[in-house]
Amino acid sequence: MIKTNNVSKVVETSEGRLVILEGITLEINQGESVAIVGASGSGKTTLLSLLAGLDSPSDGKIVLGGDQDITVMSEAQRAKLRGEMVGFVFQTFQLLSSLSALENVMLPGELRGDPQAEHNAKKLLDRVGLGHRLQHYPRQLSGGEQQRVAIARAFASNPKILFADEPTGNLDAKTGAKIIDLLFELNADFGTTLVLVTHDARLAARCERSILIDAGHLVSEAVDASAAIA
Repeated sequence: MIKTNNVSKVVETSEGRLVILEGITLEINQGESVAIVGASGSGKTTLLSLLAGLDSPSDGKIVLGGDQDITVMSEAQRAKLRGEMVGFVFQTFQLLSSLSALENVMLPGELRGDPQAEHNAKKLLDRVGLGHRLQHYPRQLSGGEQQRVAIARAFASNPKILFADEPTGNLDAKTGAKIIDLLFELNADFGTTLVLVTHDARLAARCERSILIDAGHLVSEAVDASAAIA
């Protein structure tokens, strides 16, 4: 489902070349759940952005879905591919403040021209426990409620791959635990490949394996994701 070969990311700064990632080769299978872990500044969020096609590597190859080489695509082509097969959940929720909860979740379907966008959005919001909050705006929702809206929106496009960047990072422990349960319940129901970045040992432990990034290098892959964080 996801393959990388010798992927690197280098940027030029006023102080010279900065190597963010170097020589990353990995494979993530269809339906697998994988945590990308490591210290702050290790390059794990950059890796997630590259895998999702939100950024381009300086070198190497990234293939999604078995045959889609995103490293040779234009930004427009990558955007089209993301719309067809990728969902996102962010630490900061990334909801549109001018749209209601329902409208935020409807958005992926509306962009695809799906006539069932509203119906599907209502079902998803009901599934995440927010069927009574359809017309509320993000500013009227708690952090946990906003993240539930964001999760519903991510699954509204029926993605083959779901990328999550610190999805519990802005939540308290109790709310974060509920979001973890919800994320994995929906992921199992949709049969999605889940790739997430996290500092949360509870969240990493729910994944089937982890990828540890240290100073821009892939240093280990572990079955016990919580051990890689520790």
